Amino acid sequence: MEKRLYNFAAGPSAIPEEVLKRAQAEMLCYPGAGCGVMEMSHRSAAFGRIRDGAEESLRRLMDIPDDYAVLFLQGGASMQFSMVPMNLAARGQKTAYIVSGHFAKKAFEEAGRWGEAVCAASSEGDGFSFIPEPGPGAVPPDAAYLHITGNNTIFGTCFSELPDTGGVPLAADWSSAILGRRIDVRRHALIYAGAQKNLGPAGLTLVIVRKDAVRQDIDPVVPTMLRYAPQIKADSMYNTPPCWSIYMAGLMFEWVEAQGGVAEMERRNLEKAALLYGTIDSSKLFENRVPARDRSVTNVVFTLPTAELTEKFAAACAEAGIINIKGHRLTGGFRASIYNGVGLEAVRALAGVMERFEKEEGR
Repeated sequence: MEKRLYNFAAGPSAIPEEVLKRAQAEMLCYPGAGCGVMEMSHRSAAFGRIRDGAEESLRRLMDIPDDYAVLFLQGGASMQFSMVPMNLAARGQKTAYIVSGHFAKKAFEEAGRWGEAVCAASSEGDGFSFIPEPGPGAVPPDAAYLHITGNNTIFGTCFSELPDTGGVPLAADWSSAILGRRIDVRRHALIYAGAQKNLGPAGLTLVIVRKDAVRQDIDPVVPTMLRYAPQIKADSMYNTPPCWSIYMAGLMFEWVEAQGGVAEMERRNLEKAALLYGTIDSSKLFENRVPARDRSVTNVVFTLPTAELTEKFAAACAEAGIINIKGHRLTGGFRASIYNGVGLEAVRALAGVMERFEKEEGR
């Protein structure tokens, strides 16, 4: 077996070895089922226990009230860019968006296909380098909801506090921070998250929605598969769900619970982030331009002053067994995604390479 390296991928991202070994052990035959999860019927009692167990575990981890539905869907978080306005707003109705990054902008643009999407605040003019705050009256009081992208994986920014919505319901994409920090579900009408950051492999999208926020008079033009109501009624099994991804998410939920829950994950992530940002801030070579209050705890971005140094540092990382550290094509530089599955040891290894590289360059 080849050696596992230090994986800082932004998504699909690192999964704890304990989770992978559990999945490996149950790959051929899930206990009591006589077959593997990828082979069993989604209508079987065995899979019912898997799905129900995953939801119960998640509800404990996030303290999800009974008046919220938990949905395990397909289509990625990007599908939610369309489903959210279709299910929470009447056709043509106002919705409000804080445009704080690449995916926040995509969500805003998709909402504009359904109704009057209002940009309540944007940091695009400054390269999405900070979290913008809506000014007085920027969020229309008659908006169906205010949407935020809680953590911006590409630009390394994150909402440290939820915005003042002025009483307008809050919808949030928490894909790259969910289960990595404590999130007050009750302050949201809807939360969604792609699985491939902290919830397991790609293929699953989690939606947590307050049941009374879902419109009952949904426009008949909306396809059935893009409606929350049928999925709520069918416990996410209106059609064949992403069975393997739900199973893996359940294992991730169990792992987080065993580690001490979301509070412990948040503590670990803050420790990892403090180490990495401390290394950057004390450096004369590496730079992070995000204001301290807006810095992401899960996606740490940094740059070097020249293309030559960037190339040399990439080579130094590869030699040290550090992979998937390259920054997004929109930003260049480097990006260390330190999700729950990335241990402190990996961050220490990266910080060590950074410190040695700076000394070698005589800075």
